Amino acid sequence: MGTGDHIAAPSGLRFWFISVQGWLGRFPLSIIQLAMRIGVGSVYFKAGLLKFNSPESTVALFQSEYKVPLLDPALAAHLSTYVEIIFPVLLFLGLATRIATLPLLGEIAVIELFVYPLAWTDHLVWGSILLFLLTRGPGALSVDHLIDRYFLKRN
Repeated sequence: MGTGDHIAAPSGLRFWFISVQGWLGRFPLSIIQLAMRIGVGSVYFKAGLLKFNSPESTVALFQSEYKVPLLDPALAAHLSTYVEIIFPVLLFLGLATRIATLPLLGEIAVIELFVYPLAWTDHLVWGSILLFLLTRGPGALSVDHLIDRYFLKRN
């Protein structure tokens, strides 16, 4: 560098933008992953509890409105009830998280294709969260993380 050459420090709005961007980049991803697991799991869990608490109404709904092809309405009602209760609990705990996302993604696909195709915005949100958890995992605030650490220490 010659005389008079210097690197200018960012100033004003540019400095603020870079500072905020850096600060936000340090926010723990594990907290975001926990929020994703709880958020999407809650949607399913509430729906599962409603179905569980009124099984006759649920079967009637599958007979009249949902009409899932290839499945008996009673079987579809029971399957969806248990999928929506069991797998969200696994998401809440962060236990077998990647596996737990698969039936929920399958349910989204069935609902989108055969039941409520115009609800694609909701399905896109839920599906994106589930795909993130499937591909990136549940994060450090999970039982899966504790299990991974236990087995890594043993090797």
